[in-house]
Amino acid sequence: MKNVVIIGGGQAGFSTASLLREQGFEGEIRILGAEPLPPYQRPPLSKAYLAGDMDLDRLTLRPETFYPQQGIELVVSTVVTRIDVTSRRIETATGRLAFDHLVLATGASPIRLPKDIGGLLDGVFQVRSVADIDALKAQVPSTRRLAVVGGGYIGLEAAAVASKLGIEVQVFEASERILQRVACKETSDFFRQLHSDRGVEIFEGAKVAELVERSGRVRAVKLEDGRLFETDAVIVGIGIRPETTLAEAAGIAVDNGIAVDAFCRTSVQGIWAAGDCASFPFEGARVRLESVPNAIDMAGNVARNIMGHREAYRAKPWFWSDQYDVKLQIAGLNRGYDRIAVRLDRGKLSHWYYAGERLVAVDAMNDPRSFLLGRQLIERGHAPKPHEVADPDLDLKALLA
Repeated sequence: MKNVVIIGGGQAGFSTASLLREQGFEGEIRILGAEPLPPYQRPPLSKAYLAGDMDLDRLTLRPETFYPQQGIELVVSTVVTRIDVTSRRIETATGRLAFDHLVLATGASPIRLPKDIGGLLDGVFQVRSVADIDALKAQVPSTRRLAVVGGGYIGLEAAAVASKLGIEVQVFEASERILQRVACKETSDFFRQLHSDRGVEIFEGAKVAELVERSGRVRAVKLEDGRLFETDAVIVGIGIRPETTLAEAAGIAVDNGIAVDAFCRTSVQGIWAAGDCASFPFEGARVRLESVPNAIDMAGNVARNIMGHREAYRAKPWFWSDQYDVKLQIAGLNRGYDRIAVRLDRGKLSHWYYAGERLVAVDAMNDPRSFLLGRQLIERGHAPKPHEVADPDLDLKALLA
Protein backbone atom coordinates (compact mmCIF):
# COMPACT_ATOMS: atom_id res chain seq x y z
CA MET A 1 0.00 0.00 0.00
CA LYS A 2 1.34 3.43 -0.96
CA ASN A 3 2.12 6.23 1.47
CA VAL A 4 0.29 9.56 1.87
CA VAL A 5 1.88 12.81 3.03
CA ILE A 6 -0.44 15.62 4.08
CA ILE A 7 0.84 19.20 4.26
CA GLY A 8 -1.31 21.10 6.73
CA GLY A 9 -2.46 20.30 10.26
CA GLY A 10 -5.89 21.93 10.11
CA GLN A 11 -9.38 20.54 9.63
CA ALA A 12 -8.82 19.38 6.05
CA GLY A 13 -5.50 17.70 6.81
CA PHE A 14 -6.81 15.96 9.91
CA SER A 15 -9.99 14.82 8.16
CA THR A 16 -8.09 13.40 5.18
CA ALA A 17 -5.88 11.30 7.46
CA SER A 18 -8.66 10.02 9.72
CA LEU A 19 -11.01 9.28 6.82
CA LEU A 20 -8.27 7.38 4.97
CA ARG A 21 -8.01 5.07 7.96
CA GLU A 22 -11.80 4.73 8.10
CA GLN A 23 -11.73 3.76 4.41
CA GLY A 24 -9.23 0.99 5.20
CA PHE A 25 -6.04 2.59 3.95
CA GLU A 26 -3.14 0.52 5.32
CA GLY A 27 -0.14 2.52 4.13
CA GLU A 28 1.83 5.18 5.97
CA ILE A 29 0.11 8.50 6.68
CA ARG A 30 1.98 11.60 7.80
CA ILE A 31 0.54 14.98 8.69
CA LEU A 32 3.00 17.86 8.64
CA GLY A 33 1.72 20.88 10.54
CA ALA A 34 3.45 24.24 10.84
CA GLU A 35 1.95 25.05 14.25
CA PRO A 36 3.23 23.45 17.49
CA LEU A 37 -0.24 22.05 18.31
CA PRO A 38 -2.18 19.04 17.07
CA PRO A 39 -5.09 19.83 14.70
CA TYR A 40 -7.76 22.02 16.30
CA GLN A 41 -11.01 23.79 15.47
CA ARG A 42 -10.71 27.33 14.13
CA PRO A 43 -14.33 28.60 14.27
CA PRO A 44 -14.42 28.81 18.10
CA LEU A 45 -11.27 30.97 18.15
CA SER A 46 -13.19 34.21 17.59
CA LYS A 47 -16.06 33.08 19.82
CA ALA A 48 -15.89 30.58 22.71
CA TYR A 49 -12.09 30.38 22.93
CA LEU A 50 -11.67 34.17 22.89
CA ALA A 51 -14.42 34.51 25.50
CA GLY A 52 -12.74 31.93 27.76
CA ASP A 53 -15.67 29.52 27.47
CA MET A 54 -13.59 26.80 25.76
CA ASP A 55 -10.14 25.57 26.74
CA LEU A 56 -7.45 24.13 24.50
CA ASP A 57 -8.33 20.51 25.29
CA ARG A 58 -11.84 21.04 23.95
CA LEU A 59 -10.53 22.99 20.98
CA THR A 60 -8.32 20.18 19.66
CA LEU A 61 -10.01 17.77 17.27
CA ARG A 62 -8.64 14.65 18.97
CA PRO A 63 -6.31 13.96 21.91
CA GLU A 64 -2.69 13.40 20.95
CA THR A 65 -3.04 9.68 21.70
CA PHE A 66 -5.44 9.38 18.75
CA TYR A 67 -2.67 9.66 16.16
CA PRO A 68 -0.41 6.76 17.22
CA GLN A 69 -3.50 4.66 17.89
CA GLN A 70 -4.58 5.21 14.27
CA GLY A 71 -1.12 4.74 12.86
CA ILE A 72 -0.93 8.39 11.79
CA GLU A 73 2.39 10.16 12.21
CA LEU A 74 1.72 13.73 13.31
CA VAL A 75 4.72 16.04 12.88
CA VAL A 76 4.16 19.51 14.33
CA SER A 77 6.25 22.70 14.11
CA THR A 78 7.34 21.67 10.63
CA VAL A 79 7.33 24.00 7.64
CA VAL A 80 7.54 22.47 4.19
CA THR A 81 9.86 24.59 2.04
CA ARG A 82 9.63 22.85 -1.34
CA ILE A 83 7.71 20.28 -3.33
CA ASP A 84 9.74 18.42 -5.97
CA VAL A 85 7.14 16.99 -8.31
CA THR A 86 9.77 15.18 -10.43
CA SER A 87 11.38 13.17 -7.63
CA ARG A 88 8.07 13.15 -5.69
CA ARG A 89 9.66 14.45 -2.51
CA ILE A 90 9.03 17.34 -0.19
CA GLU A 91 11.69 19.31 1.64
CA THR A 92 11.68 20.69 5.18
CA ALA A 93 14.36 22.32 7.31
CA THR A 94 15.33 18.88 8.60
CA GLY A 95 15.38 16.84 5.43
CA ARG A 96 13.46 15.31 2.53
CA LEU A 97 10.45 13.02 2.53
CA ALA A 98 9.17 10.90 -0.35
CA PHE A 99 5.47 10.58 -1.15
CA ASP A 100 3.24 8.48 -3.37
CA HIS A 101 0.22 10.68 -2.75
CA LEU A 102 0.53 14.26 -1.53
CA VAL A 103 -2.42 16.18 -0.09
CA LEU A 104 -2.18 19.97 0.05
CA ALA A 105 -4.28 21.15 2.98
CA THR A 106 -2.32 24.34 3.51
CA GLY A 107 -5.32 26.47 4.46
CA ALA A 108 -5.23 30.25 4.31
CA SER A 109 -3.54 33.19 6.01
CA PRO A 110 -5.14 36.39 7.29
CA ILE A 111 -4.77 39.51 5.20
CA ARG A 112 -2.83 42.06 7.22
CA LEU A 113 -2.85 45.81 7.12
CA PRO A 114 0.32 47.10 5.43
CA LYS A 115 3.35 47.71 7.60
CA ASP A 116 3.65 51.29 6.37
CA ILE A 117 0.28 52.22 7.91
CA GLY A 118 0.97 50.46 11.20
CA GLY A 119 -0.18 46.92 10.48
CA LEU A 120 2.69 45.40 12.46
CA LEU A 121 2.47 47.61 15.53
CA ASP A 122 2.27 46.13 19.01
CA GLY A 123 -1.39 45.88 19.98
CA VAL A 124 -2.57 44.87 16.48
CA PHE A 125 -4.03 41.35 16.38
CA GLN A 126 -5.23 38.79 13.85
CA VAL A 127 -7.86 36.13 14.53
CA ARG A 128 -6.62 32.97 12.83
CA SER A 129 -4.59 30.81 15.22
CA VAL A 130 -4.43 29.80 18.87
CA ALA A 131 -1.30 31.92 19.21
CA ASP A 132 -3.21 34.93 17.82
CA ILE A 133 -6.03 34.53 20.33
CA ASP A 134 -3.73 33.78 23.28
CA ALA A 135 -1.91 37.05 22.57
CA LEU A 136 -5.22 38.90 22.31
CA LYS A 137 -6.58 37.38 25.52
CA ALA A 138 -3.48 38.55 27.38
CA GLN A 139 -4.32 42.08 26.22
CA VAL A 140 -7.98 41.99 27.31
CA PRO A 141 -7.52 42.98 30.99
CA SER A 142 -5.85 46.24 29.97
CA THR A 143 -8.21 47.01 27.10
CA ARG A 144 -10.97 49.53 27.62
CA ARG A 145 -11.45 50.45 23.96
CA LEU A 146 -11.10 48.09 21.01
CA ALA A 147 -11.09 48.88 17.30
CA VAL A 148 -12.11 46.16 14.86
CA VAL A 149 -11.03 46.74 11.26
CA GLY A 150 -13.34 44.74 9.02
CA GLY A 151 -17.07 44.15 9.29
CA GLY A 152 -17.21 40.56 8.06
CA TYR A 153 -18.21 37.57 10.16
CA ILE A 154 -14.85 37.22 11.92
CA GLY A 155 -14.69 40.89 12.84
CA LEU A 156 -18.29 40.97 14.06
CA GLU A 157 -17.87 37.78 16.09
CA ALA A 158 -14.81 39.22 17.82
CA ALA A 159 -16.68 42.49 18.38
CA ALA A 160 -19.56 40.60 20.02
CA VAL A 161 -17.23 38.76 22.41
CA ALA A 162 -15.37 41.95 23.33
CA SER A 163 -18.63 43.78 23.94
CA LYS A 164 -19.83 41.03 26.26
CA LEU A 165 -16.55 41.38 28.18
CA GLY A 166 -17.41 45.02 28.85
CA ILE A 167 -15.04 46.56 26.30
CA GLU A 168 -16.04 49.60 24.24
CA VAL A 169 -15.97 48.45 20.61
CA GLN A 170 -15.84 50.35 17.34
CA VAL A 171 -16.03 48.51 14.01
CA PHE A 172 -14.61 50.13 10.85
CA GLU A 173 -15.80 48.67 7.53
CA ALA A 174 -14.35 50.05 4.29
CA SER A 175 -17.31 48.94 2.15
CA GLU A 176 -20.68 50.65 2.08
CA ARG A 177 -22.09 48.18 4.59
CA ILE A 178 -20.98 45.39 6.90
CA LEU A 179 -21.13 41.86 5.43
CA GLN A 180 -21.38 43.37 1.94
CA ARG A 181 -19.29 40.62 0.34
CA VAL A 182 -21.17 37.73 1.91
CA ALA A 183 -24.76 38.75 2.66
CA CYS A 184 -27.73 40.75 1.43
CA LYS A 185 -28.62 44.21 2.71
CA GLU A 186 -31.40 42.76 4.88
CA THR A 187 -28.95 40.52 6.75
CA SER A 188 -26.49 43.39 7.11
CA ASP A 189 -29.27 45.56 8.55
CA PHE A 190 -30.19 42.86 11.07
CA PHE A 191 -26.64 42.49 12.39
CA ARG A 192 -25.95 46.21 12.39
CA GLN A 193 -28.96 46.70 14.66
CA LEU A 194 -27.97 43.71 16.80
CA HIS A 195 -24.57 45.25 17.51
CA SER A 196 -25.88 48.79 17.92
CA ASP A 197 -28.38 47.59 20.51
CA ARG A 198 -25.42 46.31 22.54
CA GLY A 199 -23.42 49.51 22.33
CA VAL A 200 -21.04 48.61 19.50
CA GLU A 201 -20.40 51.54 17.16
CA ILE A 202 -20.23 50.58 13.49
CA PHE A 203 -18.72 52.89 10.89
CA GLU A 204 -19.36 51.94 7.26
CA GLY A 205 -17.53 53.38 4.27
CA ALA A 206 -14.76 53.97 6.80
CA LYS A 207 -11.37 53.37 5.20
CA VAL A 208 -8.38 53.19 7.52
CA ALA A 209 -5.56 55.50 6.53
CA GLU A 210 -3.22 54.81 9.42
CA LEU A 211 -2.84 53.14 12.79
CA VAL A 212 -1.28 55.78 14.99
CA GLU A 213 1.68 54.80 17.17
CA ARG A 214 2.56 56.16 20.57
CA SER A 215 5.36 54.72 22.73
CA GLY A 216 5.80 51.76 20.41
CA ARG A 217 2.21 50.51 20.19
CA VAL A 218 -1.05 51.35 18.47
CA ARG A 219 -3.01 54.11 20.19
CA ALA A 220 -5.49 55.34 17.58
CA VAL A 221 -7.15 54.60 14.24
CA LYS A 222 -7.07 57.37 11.66
CA LEU A 223 -9.54 57.21 8.78
CA GLU A 224 -9.02 58.58 5.29
CA ASP A 225 -11.49 61.38 6.01
CA GLY A 226 -9.28 62.53 8.87
CA ARG A 227 -11.32 61.27 11.81
CA LEU A 228 -9.25 59.91 14.67
CA PHE A 229 -10.39 57.28 17.18
CA GLU A 230 -8.41 56.50 20.30
CA THR A 231 -8.01 52.79 21.05
CA ASP A 232 -6.09 50.37 23.25
CA ALA A 233 -5.94 47.53 20.72
CA VAL A 234 -6.93 46.67 17.16
CA ILE A 235 -8.29 43.45 15.69
CA VAL A 236 -7.87 43.12 11.93
CA GLY A 237 -10.46 40.94 10.21
CA ILE A 238 -10.34 41.88 6.53
CA GLY A 239 -10.29 38.42 5.00
CA ILE A 240 -7.92 35.59 4.24
CA ARG A 241 -5.79 34.48 1.30
CA PRO A 242 -5.31 30.83 0.29
CA GLU A 243 -1.84 29.45 0.95
CA THR A 244 -0.63 28.67 -2.56
CA THR A 245 3.09 29.54 -2.39
CA LEU A 246 4.32 25.93 -2.29
CA ALA A 247 2.02 24.87 -5.11
CA GLU A 248 2.96 27.80 -7.35
CA ALA A 249 6.67 27.21 -6.84
CA ALA A 250 6.20 23.56 -7.78
CA GLY A 251 4.37 24.45 -11.00
CA ILE A 252 0.97 23.28 -9.75
CA ALA A 253 -1.91 25.23 -11.28
CA VAL A 254 -3.37 28.01 -9.15
CA ASP A 255 -6.64 29.85 -9.78
CA ASN A 256 -8.15 31.60 -6.74
CA GLY A 257 -6.46 28.91 -4.70
CA ILE A 258 -4.87 25.61 -5.66
CA ALA A 259 -6.95 24.54 -8.65
CA VAL A 260 -8.44 21.05 -8.49
CA ASP A 261 -10.73 19.20 -10.87
CA ALA A 262 -14.05 17.57 -10.05
CA PHE A 263 -12.17 14.77 -8.24
CA CYS A 264 -10.03 17.11 -6.08
CA ARG A 265 -6.93 16.36 -8.17
CA THR A 266 -4.44 19.14 -8.84
CA SER A 267 -2.71 19.56 -12.19
CA VAL A 268 0.02 17.13 -11.07
CA GLN A 269 -0.80 13.44 -10.87
CA GLY A 270 -0.93 12.05 -7.35
CA ILE A 271 -1.19 15.50 -5.74
CA TRP A 272 -4.53 16.53 -4.27
CA ALA A 273 -5.87 19.60 -2.46
CA ALA A 274 -8.67 20.22 0.02
CA GLY A 275 -10.06 22.91 2.29
CA ASP A 276 -9.59 26.68 2.33
CA CYS A 277 -6.61 26.52 -0.02
CA ALA A 278 -8.44 24.71 -2.86
CA SER A 279 -10.70 26.02 -5.62
CA PHE A 280 -12.96 23.64 -7.51
CA PRO A 281 -15.60 23.65 -10.28
CA PHE A 282 -19.11 24.39 -8.99
CA GLU A 283 -22.20 25.20 -11.05
CA GLY A 284 -20.23 26.42 -14.04
CA ALA A 285 -17.69 28.48 -12.13
CA ARG A 286 -14.58 27.96 -10.02
CA VAL A 287 -15.17 28.62 -6.33
CA ARG A 288 -13.31 28.37 -3.04
CA LEU A 289 -15.31 27.81 0.14
CA GLU A 290 -13.92 28.94 3.50
CA SER A 291 -15.80 26.62 5.84
CA VAL A 292 -15.37 23.61 8.08
CA PRO A 293 -18.06 21.57 6.29
CA ASN A 294 -16.32 22.08 2.96
CA ALA A 295 -12.94 21.10 4.43
CA ILE A 296 -14.39 17.87 5.84
CA ASP A 297 -16.33 17.03 2.68
CA MET A 298 -13.40 17.67 0.34
CA ALA A 299 -11.12 15.64 2.61
CA GLY A 300 -13.57 12.75 2.42
CA ASN A 301 -13.60 12.96 -1.35
CA VAL A 302 -9.79 12.97 -1.48
CA ALA A 303 -9.63 9.96 0.85
CA ARG A 304 -12.12 7.96 -1.19
CA ASN A 305 -10.40 8.76 -4.47
CA ILE A 306 -6.97 7.87 -3.10
CA MET A 307 -8.56 4.53 -2.23
CA GLY A 308 -9.44 4.06 -5.90
CA HIS A 309 -12.97 5.41 -6.13
CA ARG A 310 -13.62 7.79 -8.99
CA GLU A 311 -16.04 10.05 -7.18
CA ALA A 312 -16.74 13.64 -8.18
CA TYR A 313 -16.94 16.19 -5.39
CA ARG A 314 -20.45 17.59 -4.99
CA ALA A 315 -20.31 20.59 -2.70
CA LYS A 316 -23.28 21.37 -0.47
CA PRO A 317 -22.29 24.80 0.87
CA TRP A 318 -23.37 25.83 4.34
CA PHE A 319 -21.91 28.14 6.96
CA TRP A 320 -22.65 29.58 10.39
CA SER A 321 -21.81 32.51 12.64
CA ASP A 322 -22.50 33.06 16.37
CA GLN A 323 -22.92 36.64 17.59
CA TYR A 324 -24.34 37.35 21.06
CA ASP A 325 -27.45 35.16 21.39
CA VAL A 326 -27.97 34.85 17.63
CA LYS A 327 -26.93 31.87 15.55
CA LEU A 328 -26.83 32.67 11.86
CA GLN A 329 -27.03 29.59 9.63
CA ILE A 330 -26.49 29.94 5.90
CA ALA A 331 -27.44 27.39 3.26
CA GLY A 332 -26.21 27.64 -0.33
CA LEU A 333 -24.21 30.33 -2.12
CA ASN A 334 -25.81 33.70 -2.78
CA ARG A 335 -24.06 34.27 -6.11
CA GLY A 336 -26.04 36.23 -8.69
CA TYR A 337 -29.15 36.80 -6.60
CA ASP A 338 -31.58 39.48 -7.77
CA ARG A 339 -34.24 39.50 -5.04
CA ILE A 340 -34.80 38.61 -1.42
CA ALA A 341 -37.86 37.09 0.21
CA VAL A 342 -38.14 37.86 3.93
CA ARG A 343 -39.85 35.29 6.14
CA LEU A 344 -40.89 36.18 9.68
CA ASP A 345 -42.55 33.19 11.32
CA ARG A 346 -43.41 33.36 15.04
CA GLY A 347 -40.45 35.63 15.68
CA LYS A 348 -38.06 33.54 13.56
CA LEU A 349 -36.39 35.49 10.75
CA SER A 350 -34.90 34.22 7.51
CA HIS A 351 -33.83 35.76 4.20
CA TRP A 352 -34.27 33.74 1.01
CA TYR A 353 -32.11 34.56 -2.03
CA TYR A 354 -33.42 34.12 -5.56
CA ALA A 355 -31.59 34.27 -8.89
CA GLY A 356 -34.47 34.51 -11.31
CA GLU A 357 -36.81 31.68 -10.33
CA ARG A 358 -34.05 29.66 -8.66
CA LEU A 359 -33.56 29.54 -4.88
CA VAL A 360 -29.81 29.84 -4.28
CA ALA A 361 -29.32 30.58 -0.58
CA VAL A 362 -30.99 31.12 2.79
CA ASP A 363 -29.84 33.16 5.80
CA ALA A 364 -31.61 31.99 8.97
CA MET A 365 -31.28 33.90 12.24
CA ASN A 366 -32.13 31.66 15.21
CA ASP A 367 -34.31 29.72 12.81
CA PRO A 368 -32.84 26.22 12.37
CA ARG A 369 -36.03 24.92 10.78
CA SER A 370 -35.88 27.39 7.88
CA PHE A 371 -32.17 26.67 7.50
CA LEU A 372 -32.69 22.91 7.27
CA LEU A 373 -35.69 23.15 4.97
CA GLY A 374 -34.00 25.76 2.79
CA ARG A 375 -30.91 23.60 2.53
CA GLN A 376 -32.97 20.59 1.45
CA LEU A 377 -34.88 22.64 -1.11
CA ILE A 378 -31.65 24.00 -2.59
CA GLU A 379 -30.02 20.57 -2.75
CA ARG A 380 -33.10 19.11 -4.47
CA GLY A 381 -33.35 22.01 -6.90
CA HIS A 382 -36.79 22.98 -5.61
CA ALA A 383 -37.76 26.64 -5.41
CA PRO A 384 -40.93 27.82 -3.69
CA LYS A 385 -42.26 31.13 -5.00
CA PRO A 386 -40.99 34.17 -3.08
CA HIS A 387 -44.53 35.05 -2.00
CA GLU A 388 -44.95 31.54 -0.60
CA VAL A 389 -41.78 31.85 1.46
CA ALA A 390 -42.94 35.23 2.79
CA ASP A 391 -46.26 33.74 3.97
CA PRO A 392 -45.82 32.70 7.66
CA ASP A 393 -48.99 30.59 7.44
CA LEU A 394 -47.39 28.32 4.83
CA ASP A 395 -45.75 25.17 6.15
CA LEU A 396 -42.50 25.05 4.20
CA LYS A 397 -42.11 21.35 4.90
CA ALA A 398 -45.04 20.69 2.58
CA LEU A 399 -42.94 22.02 -0.29
CA LEU A 400 -40.53 19.10 0.08
CA ALA A 401 -43.18 16.55 -0.79
